[in-house]
Amino acid sequence: MDPYANEWLDFLTRWLHVIAAIVWIGTSFYFVGLDNHLEEPAPDAGEGVGGEAWEVHGGGFYRVQKFRVAPPRLPDRLLWFKWEAYTTWLSGFALFVFLYYFNASTYLIDPSVADLSTTAAIAISIGLLVVAWVVYDLLCRVVRRELVLAAAILGLTTLAAWGCSELFSGRAEYVQVGAMLGTIMAANVFFVIIPAHWELVRAKEAGREPDPAPGIRAKQRSVHNNYLTLPVLFAMLSNHFPSAYGHSYSWLVLVAMMAIGAWIRLFFNLRHEGRNVWWIPVTAALGIAAVAVAIRPTGGGGAADSVGAVAFSRVQPIVQERCVPCHSTHPTKVSSAPLGIVFDTPAQIAAQASMIKQVAVTTRVMPLGNATGMTQAERDLLGAWIQQGAKIK
Repeated sequence: MDPYANEWLDFLTRWLHVIAAIVWIGTSFYFVGLDNHLEEPAPDAGEGVGGEAWEVHGGGFYRVQKFRVAPPRLPDRLLWFKWEAYTTWLSGFALFVFLYYFNASTYLIDPSVADLSTTAAIAISIGLLVVAWVVYDLLCRVVRRELVLAAAILGLTTLAAWGCSELFSGRAEYVQVGAMLGTIMAANVFFVIIPAHWELVRAKEAGREPDPAPGIRAKQRSVHNNYLTLPVLFAMLSNHFPSAYGHSYSWLVLVAMMAIGAWIRLFFNLRHEGRNVWWIPVTAALGIAAVAVAIRPTGGGGAADSVGAVAFSRVQPIVQERCVPCHSTHPTKVSSAPLGIVFDTPAQIAAQASMIKQVAVTTRVMPLGNATGMTQAERDLLGAWIQQGAKIK
């Protein structure tokens, strides 16, 4: 695909994906928070009301009521919350296709990780999305205790993260796991939550008492989606975090950050119930600090120390051949330099020395997919030059 056209598809789809995700996350947080704020209904609440909450917003007061199963009579107009979920998943999958499938050799595959053809890598990626939903849905139907179910989901997510680290590039590994969880969330809406709502509506239309069981299952899946939100957000934003996905234990870093995200969500859900469990955010902050310390790059050493003094004249050809095809005012491999970073002059190279060390020497996530074939010897030479002060004269 033409790089310029691909860039526009990437931008527009990403824009739609972010907008839809904001709406979906907002409704998820709101309704779970609302459920947790419900109090005993007032005597005048009406027949079948199980709880209510008073809210103030937009210059007025709202009295929100939730029926135990269904109201005595359906209203003429009923608001549904589903298209934000479907749009988020569809736009996210489209973005996955435009960026990772159309450019599989650059973004999806890392030859140093696994010897996969583009067709095989894409097929595995799509297959994992399907498997994630099937396994999760089966677990929800079989396992009755929520803590046991949560432990099983955490264990399988850990297995998925490790497996993806053995198949895909570090960047794709994180997005793949996030897409698997995102698929579970969207499938919860499509296969469980919305059908349960339709069951309630059809029962009332038929004049029969609705079965509460589908609604209970729908509530369970809604809560699951609520806890999965922050872990998925971390995975989707992780392409800006090479220290994590470029680490040798990237899969473990991913699982740790996802678990912390769900832990933080627990704090807010409990807070909505009126319980301020402050040791949860404290331990979450300590957990993030522990991860940051654990993956902090070490300061040089090893092979970089064995190359001796390195003049800029030895480094510039490496940058010119391996980096400039993308990072230039007039790049040859992309339509424009990523993040606007260019290495056309010695001063520009020296100004970005610390960044070059991070992504090309320490984490080795650049060049993307090693498309320009940077060797380990060249990485060592770059590292030694930077460690010696990144001098250009």
